Amino acid sequence: MSQSTLMRWSVMFGLLLPSFAYAHVGIGEHGGFLHGLMHPASGLDHVCAMLAVGLWAAQMGGRSMWAVPLTFVGVMALGIGLPFVEQGIVLSVLLLGVLVAASVRLPLWLSGSVVGLFALWHGHAHGAEMPEPASGMAYALGFMLATASLHAAGIAFGLGMQRLSHKRLVHAAGAGIALCGVYLAVA
Repeated sequence: MSQSTLMRWSVMFGLLLPSFAYAHVGIGEHGGFLHGLMHPASGLDHVCAMLAVGLWAAQMGGRSMWAVPLTFVGVMALGIGLPFVEQGIVLSVLLLGVLVAASVRLPLWLSGSVVGLFALWHGHAHGAEMPEPASGMAYALGFMLATASLHAAGIAFGLGMQRLSHKRLVHAAGAGIALCGVYLAVA
């Protein structure tokens, strides 16, 4: 087994550990900018969804590359609650993964609507963790920056793979994200 194959399997195994799975309501300490910054990266569900938004935006290109991630961050910041938060977040991971794997291109208004709906669930989960004291604004800024950074990482990977003519790796990443959605649904 080559070193790169071993590394890929190690990363995939690590991502499947249940301790990474849910970054939601009532879990752990929270408060301030650093906690907000860490929150999106503390759960496989959030990481996968945020990276998928960036990957999908890179695949669509043009105005979608900045409008889709900004829509997600902007709508997420509203903090509007929806029912079935955990199910909605798992659905976002699964569907965004499929959209990337299949390289689906939708009109900008529709792709923005899709990520906007998912952002409501993610925003609710982040908002439920936001502390009531004055540090709540700092917490919100932290999770918004972390989310935008994960989107940017997805965009950078997607564009890099396009430049190297490795679009199949982006499709594989989308399939992996979709499989994470399946894992989260049954975990």
